[in-house]
Order: sequence, then C-alpha cells, then structure tokens
Amino acid sequence: MVEKLGRPSTERSCRLRVVDLARVTVYPSTSRETPMSASNSFPDCLPPTFVLIMGVSGCGKTTVAERVAEEIHGMFLEGDAFHPPANKAKMAAGIPLTDEDRWPWFDLLTHAAVAVIETESSPVLACSALKQRYRDYLFENVARHRLVYLKGSYELIKARMDSREHEYMTSTLLKSQFDILEEPTEGTDTLILPIEETPETLVRQIVGWLKPS
Repeated sequence: MVEKLGRPSTERSCRLRVVDLARVTVYPSTSRETPMSASNSFPDCLPPTFVLIMGVSGCGKTTVAERVAEEIHGMFLEGDAFHPPANKAKMAAGIPLTDEDRWPWFDLLTHAAVAVIETESSPVLACSALKQRYRDYLFENVARHRLVYLKGSYELIKARMDSREHEYMTSTLLKSQFDILEEPTEGTDTLILPIEETPETLVRQIVGWLKPS
C-alpha cells in the first residue's frame, strides 16, 4: 500500500533491496558512425552519476537521453521498456496510470540505475518522472544525480505525438500528464531546456553542463 505522501512503505523499500537484478534489462547506448565532437572531449573522470532526462511523453527525452549516454560514455536506460505488461495495456486503452501502477515501475528503474553505477558507469534514464516525489524516490539511494527537464507546450508536443506511432502512448493521454506535471525548479543539479531546440543542441548543452568543473 502507498503511504499518505505517495511514497512506498518501509516494508516495500526492504523488498526492493533484495529484488533479483537479473530481472532488470539495461539498454546500452548505441554507437554512431559520426559522433558529436563532445564525445572525444568528454573527460573520463566523471564520477558515476545518475542522469535523469524527464518530461511528458513526446518531449524527445528518449532521443536526447540515448545521445547523452553515448557522449558521456554512460549507459542508456529506456524507461518505457521497464513498464510491466499491465501498465502498457492500461495506457494503450487510454487509461492513465495511478501511483500504485507506477511504484513497481520505479522500483525496477532504481535497480537498473544502481546496477549501472556499480559498474562505475553513469546511467542516463529517459523517464517522465512527472511529480517531485517520483524524482525524489528515483534519486533516494544515489549519491550523485542530475536532472534535465525537457520543457514544451501542450500544443507543440501534441502535434509531435499525432505525427508518430508508439507502442501504447497516444496523444489522448497527454492531457492527463500535463495535469499532474510538477515542474522542477532550475538549480545546481537541475537543468531546464526548451524542446524547440534541435536534439543536437540539447545534447550539446546537457553534455557541457555535466562536465566536471
């Protein structure tokens, strides 16, 4: 059962720590024939850092996260790939997920990120993470983390979604995501970028921001 503040119970957190990591699939970043120039200059001294690229569906977070993972020599995690079949079926039917649907999904994402960090690499996760308590939970057991919010208007993102195909997510669910979205505040560990920029520009800005000073 979810506690009043929307966080998993202590009992659930204990179960989380003993879940078999073999159930988690980690998606490595793909190699490209013509990587951005940042690839050759990004320092290998970046400590393992959990990088979360967040935003509503259709904001471009998967494309950006995959390229960022490649540029920083990290590991790309596609959040949607970790949804259980029941969640996918629910969304395909146009039914928004509840917090109870999301917590088991967050458990898997957290395990995946920790598993990558234990290999001395940086996980780069593409995940909606719409509420502050979701982001707090994902980062809870991670020493170093960075958050990137890809921000765009409902009209722009709906137009993008209407022009593409997706396994289960449709533009009919987009309104429900905007309804519960809690936008983060920019700060030392949080970067907010407009999605009107090209993916290449967004990746370049994120990689430059992640570089150790």
